Amino acid sequence: MPPFTTRAALLRSAKHTTGPAQRALVTVPRPVPRLVPRPPQCRFSSTQASATEESSPRWLSDVRARIGKCIMFGINDEQTSEAGSILREVAHDWRELLAGSQGFLTGQDYRGLYRQEVVWGEMDSMGHVNNVMYNRYAESARVNWTLNFASMDLAHRKEWLELMSPKSIGLILRSIKTDYKFPMKWPDRITVLHKLRNKPEQGTDHFILDVLILSEAHRRAAARCVEDIVVYDYRTAKKSPLPPFMISRFKQTFALQEEAKEKNSARVRTLLDRVRKLEKSSWDRLDAVEDFGSAGKP
Repeated sequence: MPPFTTRAALLRSAKHTTGPAQRALVTVPRPVPRLVPRPPQCRFSSTQASATEESSPRWLSDVRARIGKCIMFGINDEQTSEAGSILREVAHDWRELLAGSQGFLTGQDYRGLYRQEVVWGEMDSMGHVNNVMYNRYAESARVNWTLNFASMDLAHRKEWLELMSPKSIGLILRSIKTDYKFPMKWPDRITVLHKLRNKPEQGTDHFILDVLILSEAHRRAAARCVEDIVVYDYRTAKKSPLPPFMISRFKQTFALQEEAKEKNSARVRTLLDRVRKLEKSSWDRLDAVEDFGSAGKP
């Protein structure tokens, strides 16, 4: 890059020089910008794919519909027992199958909001829950998710509680991105879950949270959010690295998320295999004949 000439040097040159050879411009080198090292980022993320990653978002309701088709076609007592077992598992553990297979922890200690009622006033003039409300759901659930650690980590209970106040080290939402899946309406209930996207490293000053907002009525995701959370020191008015107590607990939580993903993904694969086996033994076999009951008898 060529050097640049200051305005003062140009004026001095024009005032005191007479010949062309003497009119050489006085130049100064361009200052080298100071490079400020960036804090390390969260680099370790899960490489294990969820069992439902390539599936339809309605895969859970599709399972019920597929079982219903088998029943309507006609199945024997053994098949009926298997169909009932599948439907009971889906009805009882649908959150674990849907969210747990993606790495979300669905236990009481990790829920942000659980079966919270959607209020009629949260709908707008278009007749569905206003888009702003989803961000509020995520915010309330994030606060509860953080405070849950205070109950589990009693040795650092005070520090976890202070994260939600401007006393010392706190958490600030830097950005949030929301994907709306379908227009949720009243009446309904929601369950909101958070998970760490990455395993934190020493010196990291922020972390990413994935958010799943579940409709209890439809038993599927109503919205998904991505939150970028910055650790901020209110005493120095600067960003701060994650304190050791947070890194330790977050690493444990991330490990539990990976275990939940592996365990529940295996459950989903087994469940789908059972459904397919039931289909092959009923309407989807070569010699299949539909049972019309008494209507099919002469």
